[in-house]
Amino acid sequence: METFTESKELVENSHYQVQRQKCLAGLSDSMIDAPIIELVNNFNNLPYCFTMQSCYGHFIYNGQNDPHNLEPLPLTDTIDRVEYRIAYIAFCIENSALGTALFASLKGITAIDRENVQFCCAEWFWKRQVNSYALQVEPDRFKCKDRAMLDYKEALHIEKIRNEFFIRLYKLLENAKER
Repeated sequence: METFTESKELVENSHYQVQRQKCLAGLSDSMIDAPIIELVNNFNNLPYCFTMQSCYGHFIYNGQNDPHNLEPLPLTDTIDRVEYRIAYIAFCIENSALGTALFASLKGITAIDRENVQFCCAEWFWKRQVNSYALQVEPDRFKCKDRAMLDYKEALHIEKIRNEFFIRLYKLLENAKER
């Protein structure tokens, strides 16, 4: 699945509220990776955005074959290659003053590590829902893919960035609630 295309500007969407209600009506906690349930729900409590999909990011390696693995990478010298399944949250943002502020704040999350964090659009999301964006943690050379094979040392680095990514999103939410 290709996830990355350059981000587009917000456009008018007179159907935003109906689309938001429909999307959120079909969402349950069981569909969300456990470490980010609260984060996703808090974003969905903001009236000027809603989440469309998300993934905490999973690391699969020899001896750990669970495609939904949530455990941290072990500190070892026995792992050479790791399959990384992209960490991301896809949002739909309302074209409003608060939505525009959120848009700018989400773009700012890429400052964590511009080589490994992207704010983007996915054309297939945009066709379903205008003003949809993804914020993702993926090495730049794989930014158009939803998984990548990494050497162990790089996987450890990506895990660290992924963890900081979600911490920053929680902080962004705290600031958004104050507006």
